[in-house]
Order: sequence, then structure tokens, then C-alpha cells
Amino acid sequence: MKAVIQRVKRTALYVDGKLISEIPFGLAVFLGVKAGDSELAAQSVAKKISKLRIFEDGTGKMNLSVADVKGEILLISQFTLYGDCSHGNRPSFTLAEQPERANKLYELTAQTLRGLGCVVKTGVFGADMKIEQFNDGPVTIIYEI
Repeated sequence: MKAVIQRVKRTALYVDGKLISEIPFGLAVFLGVKAGDSELAAQSVAKKISKLRIFEDGTGKMNLSVADVKGEILLISQFTLYGDCSHGNRPSFTLAEQPERANKLYELTAQTLRGLGCVVKTGVFGADMKIEQFNDGPVTIIYEI
């Protein structure tokens, strides 16, 4: 699994012009599921995201988690994180998990985050999503297991 984790002030996700999910501040997490990823991987990624200390404390040091600052998480499925463009100019997505399995692991990641006390909103798996994002910092972390 691969997660692109961005600290945000605001993020909104739309499908067909309709607002689906919105967070006032916290983390926008783009999640890619690789072929062969397991339930354990989904749970591990969720635990890392929930504990990642990338919010500033009173001294300006990145020392607080999303839960510490009472932020929210917008979890967005993104198979293109496993796009391989090492041969030619058109990416291949053969490394990405099949949609049915990927959706199950995406949902398990969201469920695990919620079980860890995080407020989680989601996109629409497989939809053509439009995302408005106001990055904070910017702070972007890429985590892969």
C-alpha cells in the first residue's frame, strides 16, 4: 500500500458536481492499493496515519498527530499511485490491485482509522472525483509498506 499524506487546512471532494465529503482541517490521504496487499497492510497503514506527528505544537515543532489537534481525515482511493511510467510515456497500472479487492482494503483502512478514534470521511471508490485542497505548510509525506 502507498499513502500520500498531506496536511491541509480544508479539503472538499465532489462527484458529478455534488459535494460528497469535506473536512475543515486535518489530513488528505490518497491511498493506493498494490496487487497482493493484505488486510494487515491496511491496518498497519491506518495505524501509521493515525499516529503520524506532522502537526505543530506550541513551539512550532511537528510533534502532534491528527487526533491531538482534533483534525479530520479525508481518505481518497487513488489507484494511479501505482502507475508505472518507466517504459514509454503512458503509465501502466498493472501493479494496482483489482478494483473489488482494492475497495475492500480501502474500506478496511477507513474502518481501522475510525476504530483508532479518527474522524474519517471518504470519497467514492472508482468515481471521477474532483478535489479542492488548501494545503498547510505544505507538508506531504509518502508512506509505503
